[in-house]
Amino acid sequence: MTAVPPNKKTLQRTGLALRLITFICHGYPFCSSARSLSWSLVAAYARHDTNHKPQTRKKSKAMTNVSQHTGSDKTPIRPFHVNVPEAELAELRRRISATRWPDRETVTDQTQGVELATTQALARYWATEYDWRKCEARLNALPQFITEIDGLDIHFIHVSSKHDNALPLIVTHGWPGSVVEQLKIVGPLTDPTAYGGKAEDAFDIVIPSIPGYGFSGKPTSAGWGPERIARAWDVLMKRLGYTSYVAQGGDWGAVIVDLMGVQAPKGLLAIHTNMPGIFPADIDGAAFSGAPAPSGLSDDEKVAYQRLQFVYQKGIAYGFQMGLRPQTLYGIADSPVGLAAYFLDHDARSYELIARVFDGQSEGLTRDDILDNITITWLTNTALSGARLYWEYWGKGYFNAKRRLHPGCRERLP
Repeated sequence: MTAVPPNKKTLQRTGLALRLITFICHGYPFCSSARSLSWSLVAAYARHDTNHKPQTRKKSKAMTNVSQHTGSDKTPIRPFHVNVPEAELAELRRRISATRWPDRETVTDQTQGVELATTQALARYWATEYDWRKCEARLNALPQFITEIDGLDIHFIHVSSKHDNALPLIVTHGWPGSVVEQLKIVGPLTDPTAYGGKAEDAFDIVIPSIPGYGFSGKPTSAGWGPERIARAWDVLMKRLGYTSYVAQGGDWGAVIVDLMGVQAPKGLLAIHTNMPGIFPADIDGAAFSGAPAPSGLSDDEKVAYQRLQFVYQKGIAYGFQMGLRPQTLYGIADSPVGLAAYFLDHDARSYELIARVFDGQSEGLTRDDILDNITITWLTNTALSGARLYWEYWGKGYFNAKRRLHPGCRERLP
């Protein structure tokens, strides 16, 4: 199918949405929508008439309670509410309090990993002050659903805008993460007039939990990699009755939306990724191997290569562990403090920010923001099922270009 330039209105509205996502999530280290490092890319794959308008669905009060079918797929969509038994919360607090602590690191910085003082401060707050019910209430204030796709239950939030011609948008989280990362963007995107925006900027928003994460089902056999998830997201949007939509993701969500662009399902107007796959395969492979920068690179390209190599060498130790031996990580499934420390050790910059938060400083996020993501992983026992996504995709590259753009498609830098 020949690609044509994207609809200008679609690009403008998508760009507005993602500027808002980045603004709201700024400084939130577990927010996959904020971890853009030094790159940000809008890649639009438009295969439709340039006069195409977003498909309009009739709004009704029922849509706030039941996700309606308007397409031919009549697979059940079941309402979902979070209700964690109090006994599980009591057991979580007991396990935190019973932590067997190691001795302190032998350095005065983070070079040996997550520092004992930070971890103990987190544990004290988690065991004595943190209130999971607040997060639970925020989740239950939004319409949540479960539907089976390709043999697996998929959990998702679906909020329809009250405004006509709202553009359907599916937003995908990453690791370590969950749908709670995106709760702050729901209001501004679905009801922009309440936040100083215009009605024509409105979106219908769908926020699914990646298979093996949060309240989605856990795969019981191999094969649920990003490619399969990308196909599942298109099934989900079509099942909800959307004949056209846009997609956004960061971290694993970025890989998934990249592959949605590659698969090019009918109706996908554009993707936005803030962890773009842009490096040629040979460059990406060289950086991964630790080789010196290839000859012939410009000064800017050398800087990009060095940063990419730094990420591979110093920034994704967790990715190697989960990519090669995820099942070995029994400790993070058994110890809540072990899980928390593992999640905090994502990258140096976010860890420094988190350490300051638990030291009492204000950093644009709260202790609850950090613990909500950790707690949802603990309560759903998805530490290892989430880790297996790295194993599924190991060796295929995170930052490499997934394919060349067709003539007429656009890449836009903000």
